Amino acid sequence: MKKKIIKKGYYSLMLGSILVGILATLLGYSLKKITAFSEEFLIEELRHVPFLYIVAPVIGISLIYLFRKYLFRGRKNKGIKEIFQTLKYRKDELPFYKVPSHYINGFFTVVFGGSTGIEVSTVVATAALGASIYRKESVANIYKTELVSAGVAAGITVLFGSPIAGFLFAVEVISRKLTKTMILSCAIAAFLAWIFVFFFDSKPLFDFSITHYKVEAIPFMIVLSLLAGMVAVYFTKSVIFIKERFSGMNKLLRILTSALLLGVAIFFLPALYGDSYHALVPLITTFSKNFSMGSIGFLFLLVLLKPLAASITLGAGGDGGVFAPSIVTGAFLGILVALFCNYYFGTHLIVLNFALIGAAAMLSAAIHAPLTALFLTCNIVAQGFILFLPVLLGVFVAKQVAVYLCEYNVYTYRRKKPPISFR
Repeated sequence: MKKKIIKKGYYSLMLGSILVGILATLLGYSLKKITAFSEEFLIEELRHVPFLYIVAPVIGISLIYLFRKYLFRGRKNKGIKEIFQTLKYRKDELPFYKVPSHYINGFFTVVFGGSTGIEVSTVVATAALGASIYRKESVANIYKTELVSAGVAAGITVLFGSPIAGFLFAVEVISRKLTKTMILSCAIAAFLAWIFVFFFDSKPLFDFSITHYKVEAIPFMIVLSLLAGMVAVYFTKSVIFIKERFSGMNKLLRILTSALLLGVAIFFLPALYGDSYHALVPLITTFSKNFSMGSIGFLFLLVLLKPLAASITLGAGGDGGVFAPSIVTGAFLGILVALFCNYYFGTHLIVLNFALIGAAAMLSAAIHAPLTALFLTCNIVAQGFILFLPVLLGVFVAKQVAVYLCEYNVYTYRRKKPPISFR
């Protein structure tokens, strides 16, 4: 009798994982494509009237505020922490409204210039899908974490085209445990998402191809990883500091102040617009061939301001997280280090390689997930696994530096409660 119950539970889990995998794949793919198309279209239009760079974030953040207040009845989105809460406390649930809420708000945040990405919006929306199917299909209570994680695995897989990265992110960051049922559910969902990607969206995120790397460049890669760990901590501290400062402000004042700050930053540095993926290709292409002293200053500003722009976006109420900003900031940092060393030390470092290692190291340090960062970044360019060993070294060095400097990240930070006042 007991064996029959266990088998029934496994069948229910497998069916639930298949359903979650299919729906999460469609959700993630549609959000990815509609956001990329709309962002590209709007950026092209804004280039003709640069002043509108200042206006766009005001429109986007205002729309999010209105949607949140009237369409979703004032209920807040808290990002990945919502998933942790629902997994920690069995009575807490991820209600279905989180699916359209994060989908819509994530779209408007990025399209109108919010300096973050759709990754976290996709993660929470797909997790909410998993939670909803768990309730709908009456899957055993012990499998709640499995279906939530399965949704996340499919979502990350379809965004970056890597089932291993999707699986690892679900296990390494979301569930933080590895069991037979977890492997089963996440593997099914990630595999289904990968099949979809293979047939419909197999092109890498960036149109580059890795050819080789030089062993003598490894010491410079280690330096880059050390710097990435430090910048990741700067990013974490910035997000927390700005969110806490903005939380005490009047909502209207917060929206206007943050949106204008973001708009002015984008006006002077359009590379900060949205997820900034659009800026990486021309930067790598241009700086690999042509270099000037101004390039170093420009890249330094991007490394410094992208985390601040993302923090302002999140503090203003924009939907998103540190995923895309970490990848982009790390890539900017990698380009900067390569160019600096080539100019001052006469090295011949390959700019593209350093951009990829920087992206991986920064992501690993920001979310404390080195394996996810390793497989994800190796998959976003053609032949990326040629850099497997240096990226492997980079992600672990960067994470250790970040953990040494700051034991928490934006996902695990717990805000201290204000002291009780007796006045």
